[in-house]
Order: sequence, then structure tokens, then C-alpha cells
Amino acid sequence: MLIEMGGWRLLTDPTFDSPGRRYSFGWGTGSRKTVGPAIDASDLGTIDAVLLSHDHHGDNLDPAGRALLPSAGVVVTTVSGAGRLGGAARGLEPWATTRLEADGRPTVEITATPCRHGPPLTHPLVGDVIGFALRWDGQEHGVLWISGDTVLYDGVREVADRLDVDTALLHLGGVRFPLTGPLRYTMTAAEAVELCGLVRPRTAIPIHYEGWKHFKQGRDAIEQEFASAPADVKNSVRWLPIGDPVAV
Repeated sequence: MLIEMGGWRLLTDPTFDSPGRRYSFGWGTGSRKTVGPAIDASDLGTIDAVLLSHDHHGDNLDPAGRALLPSAGVVVTTVSGAGRLGGAARGLEPWATTRLEADGRPTVEITATPCRHGPPLTHPLVGDVIGFALRWDGQEHGVLWISGDTVLYDGVREVADRLDVDTALLHLGGVRFPLTGPLRYTMTAAEAVELCGLVRPRTAIPIHYEGWKHFKQGRDAIEQEFASAPADVKNSVRWLPIGDPVAV
């Protein structure tokens, strides 16, 4: 997702490889990319910061995305990821905050939010992940929240208690792997409905549900689940066209 606000250009979880390649996620899990980028990395222009939920899975940072990082002003990611990336990477623990500052632009406050990228006790397999809550001077409503790759658990539910969310970018897909059977590693559509009922965003934008073999719930499944949700939750969902700029 490319986010443009107040003169800032922020890019989340960059993946720009061509489709067809297989990626290993460790411990016998992996996936194949089925759809290429809507915009080539070379056509993006200046990127002020990359918000990287985690650096160790190819569906969040592939080789072409990794090659882009040195040209970004700042990379904000997990503490362990910042240690691996070095350079301009800033590592955040959940609920820690950093700021982007520049003359003539609003200061952007970035707060890391908790994630658990799978069932209980899977941290050795999936590693550290964070989401991001963005506030800036002149913001009209609540925060812009990016969930990161996570299942629904108490750490994510805490967002509803601590943040006033206006727009939520929800990483969905209901990720599963043959090796671990029915276990899920990102939110399902049903979990997204429950989360929206707690967080009550004005706008909920599904992302991270297409383009990879390990995503098990696409747009049809997500739409079907939200269709039976309470009216305020159902009406909050907004689908963004891939590759085209949209004002939110």
C-alpha cells in the first residue's frame, strides 16, 4: 500500500518481484507468487518511509522490495528486523512510537501495535511482527491503523481499547499451509468482522488477500462474511482498485 498524506509518501510491506517464483518461509512452509506488482518499483518515485511489518517473509518483503529499502528515507519495522536490516531501519516494540519530521510537512507519529502471526506457541516459526498506527498534525478523524500480519487475539483486541481508529487496513487472507493443516496465520473474514465490531473504523480496507498461493480466503469469501455483518460494520468496508490512486 502506498500512502500519500501531507506531502509524505509511505510504502507498506514492499513486494515487487514478478509472479511465478516460490518462496520459503521456514520450517517447511512457503508459497508461490501468482500475481505481479500493479506498479513497478522503478515507477514509484520518492518514498519517505517504508512501514515493514516484518522482514523475513517474502509476501511482505521480497528481493525486489528489499532492493528498494536503501532508497527510502526511513524503514520502520520490528526490533529484530531492524537489527537484521541495519542502515536507516528503526525497530519498535509493540506500543512504542517514533516520528517522521521534515520542514513544511506535518509530523507523523508512528506507533507499533501488537501482532501474533499464527496460533499460540508458533512464535518460533513465524517470528516478530508489528502493525502501525499513524497520527499526524491536522488529522481530521482518528488514526490510520495498519493491522500487520496477525490473527485475532487479545493483543489486537487491545487496539480497540487504546486507539480511536478512523481507517483500518486489515491484513486478511486466512493463511494456511499444508504442513500445519487447519491452523491459520492471518485473520479470516470472520475475524475481520469481529475486529471491526470492536474497533468501529469509519472505513475498513481489506488488503493482503490476493496474489499468493497461501492466501486461502479471497475477496468473494470476505464479501460474503461482511454481507451478514451488522450494518455499521458491513457499510465500513471499502475495496480499493489495485494500482489506482484513491482518496480515502
